[in-house]
Amino acid sequence: MGVKTVITLADLPQSLEITSLEASKDGVMDSVYFLNDERVLKIFENATVASVEEERKLLILCETLPIAKSLGEVLSICGKPALIYRRCHGKSLKSAEINEVREIGTFLRSFHTLTATRQSANEPLFERSRLERMIRESNVEIFDTLLKKIDLRLRNDGIIHGDLFMDNALFKGGSLSCVIDFTQACNGDFLFDLAVTDLSWCDSDEKTEALLESYGATISAEEFQSYREYATLFYSVNRYLNDGNYQELLERLL
Repeated sequence: MGVKTVITLADLPQSLEITSLEASKDGVMDSVYFLNDERVLKIFENATVASVEEERKLLILCETLPIAKSLGEVLSICGKPALIYRRCHGKSLKSAEINEVREIGTFLRSFHTLTATRQSANEPLFERSRLERMIRESNVEIFDTLLKKIDLRLRNDGIIHGDLFMDNALFKGGSLSCVIDFTQACNGDFLFDLAVTDLSWCDSDEKTEALLESYGATISAEEFQSYREYATLFYSVNRYLNDGNYQELLERLL
């Protein structure tokens, strides 16, 4: 947590007219700073300029939704791509109530409506072939065993968020105020995106039903279970490779 790239006002273009800079403790993969007004600076630690430009274009496409709004072009700060956003207000949830699950389901449906059939220049991150490579890299036998049990063919429906965990959504006054962090947005299966959301937001069958209903999904419980298992396995492997807490997710599959 916290910033990786430490900067001062001298590192920023004078044209931005920034007079104060406050490092955020919220960044996980990237460095985030609050600027002197209603703006936020995000320095992308591992992304390319091209992928950040893809995010900027996606945010413009979806600007009618409650999402982070990018301001201006992609910047270069200390040799790394960066974006400035309008500051979002609200707090992420520790656990979600039924009404909050319904709100995120409605948001995801609106997002997918805008991104359906569109093509991202970003690498598809969630395809089975990539997960297979990740499992080989992990050299953990149980991951391979679990994947072989999942009978699922992923589609390319359009651009997905891919990482809509609770810490990437802010609520204010009981309502969804902003969805953030589209760094992993790429082409993928909309139901996989829904399953990732279920993984974080739904700790009961009632909440899963509310998510599916608010999204407008017409899918059997058996078919969606395959998506849930795939999403759980994907993020188990991902966390294992990135020294994260993967055990809790893995236990859901055992």
